[in-house]
Amino acid sequence: MRFATTRWRLAVLGAAIAPVVVLVTVGATPVPLPTDVHVDLYQDGVATAEDGSLLRLPDGMAATYLDGSRVLDPAALDPALPAGSLDPADGEVDRLTVIAGSPLTADRLLDAEAAERAASVSRAWLAEGDLPGEGTRFAALGEDALLDLHAMTLENGASLAAPSPRWRFVWPRDASFTAAAYARTGHVDDALRVLDFLRSVQEADGSFQARYLPDASGVPDDRGGQSDGNGWALWSAWTVLDELEAPQDRAAARERLAPLVDASTSYVLGILDEDTALPPPSSDYWEVHPTELTLGTAAPLLAGLEAARSIYADGEQWASAADAARAAARLRTAIEERFGPQGYPRHASGGPQDAATTFALPPFQPTALEGADEAWRSSVMSMLRPAGGVAPGAGWRTDGISWTPQTALFALAGASTGEVEAAESWLDWLDTHRTASGAIPEKVLADGSPAAVAPLTWSSALVVLTLVELEDQRAADAALP
Repeated sequence: MRFATTRWRLAVLGAAIAPVVVLVTVGATPVPLPTDVHVDLYQDGVATAEDGSLLRLPDGMAATYLDGSRVLDPAALDPALPAGSLDPADGEVDRLTVIAGSPLTADRLLDAEAAERAASVSRAWLAEGDLPGEGTRFAALGEDALLDLHAMTLENGASLAAPSPRWRFVWPRDASFTAAAYARTGHVDDALRVLDFLRSVQEADGSFQARYLPDASGVPDDRGGQSDGNGWALWSAWTVLDELEAPQDRAAARERLAPLVDASTSYVLGILDEDTALPPPSSDYWEVHPTELTLGTAAPLLAGLEAARSIYADGEQWASAADAARAAARLRTAIEERFGPQGYPRHASGGPQDAATTFALPPFQPTALEGADEAWRSSVMSMLRPAGGVAPGAGWRTDGISWTPQTALFALAGASTGEVEAAESWLDWLDTHRTASGAIPEKVLADGSPAAVAPLTWSSALVVLTLVELEDQRAADAALP
């Protein structure tokens, strides 16, 4: 079955308009979902200034940026607005707030020459790489997502998850996707800087905690470790390395990434069970205490081992490549045998599926795991929410809220497996549900309103990666005789 069937088109394209009709059309029994659950939009987006300051924009600001930048256009600002609303102490969410970099005065925001200098630097940075979605209807979406990633990456390589205080940390997973998005758009130096940060906070045994303080001084809480971070870091490292064609550049990057790669690979090899070849339970992208092994942990670790094999082979480190390859083969078989017969559910013991079905597909795996393609296609209906996006999983709370990172994962999976129409449909949905300032929010309420933090860097990175994959598909199609 292909996504271009009538059932799939109705599910993706019609969901935002008539979700109940869609569910009935495919023969499912609609599950009533609450539509009155409300989550505030914590900010409308971010902005940058000449001295490197990063600002959080209050909900409703609807920023006007100078072209090719996240610099606020002074001509579009109310002269009285900054003076009365700029908050240098990061206190009130309903005011312009400096959240990183140097303190900023209101008159500096209104300085047209300073703003233009900052925007020129941003445009020069964009010109150093490729614009995702250029020449398509997604050009603005791609540029905005990339600019948000750039704005949210600090000088030390810390890629902030989002502008709000409780999200203003570095998750190894999110940062790995940011690095991959940078590399795939030609910004390899930025990608390496992000991965350097991950190496700087990596634990002595090679593991990663759930999240880190952006100054690399430690962790913000006691969430504990998340082993999927090792898998994502390795996958990202190979994605970055694979973008470099010049042998000397490739060798230099491989040497730079070696401490991260070696420590992560050693850690992953060490946690796999000798008998089952599976890893122990760990928290994953659901950010909940683990009760048993999830696909959201196992599949990223497999992606990491496959990446490690490629990295070591690229450097002609044959013994290390062989170790990673053997472990990857055993883990792949174990996942196929444990999760596959049940349709790749969230938990190894069975039950509902979640968005980790996409982790069993390219671009994370060299080839789709046995039965994973069908599982991914079948999983969307159980996760569909009233506004047209998806929840993190079918077992997620029934609050009617769509989550953009999981929706973007479906877009990336479609682009990576040749299902262009499906990928573009998801991108259209994401594009439509941005904030007034163009940021991709974490959540979308049942009525279609953006909610929670904006931008969410994981979602922004996934959109960039999807657009690059679609460009690859177009190039491959054009090369056909």
